[in-house]
Amino acid sequence: MSTKDLHANVKLDMRGQTCPAPLLGAKRVVDDLKKEQVLLLISDCPGTRDDLFSWAEQTHNKVLKTETMPDGGTGYYVMKGKGESHQANVILDIRGVHCPGPIVEARKLLNGMKVGETLKLISNCPGIRSDIVGWADTTSVKIVSTVETAPGEYEFFLQKG
Repeated sequence: MSTKDLHANVKLDMRGQTCPAPLLGAKRVVDDLKKEQVLLLISDCPGTRDDLFSWAEQTHNKVLKTETMPDGGTGYYVMKGKGESHQANVILDIRGVHCPGPIVEARKLLNGMKVGETLKLISNCPGIRSDIVGWADTTSVKIVSTVETAPGEYEFFLQKG
């Protein structure tokens, strides 16, 4: 696909929003796109570029082109790739719950899952990263991947051992 002929399937204008809002908005839209469809994200937050390129690399999506928009901000053409490299059998979004709540709930779900299945745990508890590592070290749970999706907010892919 030539960037000259680039067509966005969806346009998301996030000008005036501070980071991480543009990245979170882009993630929500790209998650709903079909493979190889393109999002045009427009943002004037200076941190968007670094956030977006890092996220695209981690999730196997691709920033095809950036351009200065005539009416302000930067346009980022993001093509949906194969998505997350890890597929979850179960998703537990437990943002807003403080530790040890995320681990208690994750343990309950993993107990009901089959060996080898994966739980995606989403949490913004301040101590969650070190707590998850400590918990996994003392159990048969394997941390397949950890992604910081926003400052202090994590997605953990946990596999039942």
